[in-house]
Amino acid sequence: MGTTQLETVPEPKYWHLKTVLSEALDRDFSVGEILPNERELAARFGVARATLRQALEQLELEGRLQRRRGVGTTVAPPRVGVAVGSTGHSWPGESADGWEIVDGAQAVLPSAAVLKLLGGSADQPVHTVRRTRVSHGQAVAAELLYVPAASVPGLSAIDAPAGPARARAVLRELQRLALDGQDRSVELGSARADDAKELDRLPGAPVLVVTTRYFTAAGTAAVSVATYRADTCRLTFGDTGDVEITHEARVAS
Repeated sequence: MGTTQLETVPEPKYWHLKTVLSEALDRDFSVGEILPNERELAARFGVARATLRQALEQLELEGRLQRRRGVGTTVAPPRVGVAVGSTGHSWPGESADGWEIVDGAQAVLPSAAVLKLLGGSADQPVHTVRRTRVSHGQAVAAELLYVPAASVPGLSAIDAPAGPARARAVLRELQRLALDGQDRSVELGSARADDAKELDRLPGAPVLVVTTRYFTAAGTAAVSVATYRADTCRLTFGDTGDVEITHEARVAS
């Protein structure tokens, strides 16, 4: 990363520095590489450390940098695409979708918002599958998949009551069904404590909450609530490019 002279510009000095730093990241650094410390960077660019911190914070918000505990400030990997409006449909776990199973269990009472999406009664058994999505060795999303027991009746012969084996069995049985379609919504939210821990973020950090419903001829077969790090993800649009705007309460997982 070379030196530069920051002259008087119509934009704030930290914003101009952010642009210079961004160009240097593209040119001189690779993903995961650790940046020099703040004192060295401030000296190279001839700015106060307060100005440098503002520029670094902005680059972190934009997903160009990551501050990792015990490591320092590193160059972030490319953002993960979150598809919205895509015409392609597939069950969770199919076609190497990039998710890794963490755990599986049977929850008798999901949240009221999830039950509303499932369209079932409060006393129906619901299986849960927790998965994470990893990019460049780092978790960028955490998902809870809710599957009513009625959607996967073949699980009655499965011995494992919980854990990854149970989760794999739920996904396997779900994929035996004929998928008629799915719908998806994306909204901005704040990381809950459990999701924040999995994603190495502070509770309350900005996240993208992606809610997906999977349909069969019998109705809603499963609901996925996935929490993506907002600093590492971007929205992508499918063949139609349609964006639907609705005014409804956010779904809580």
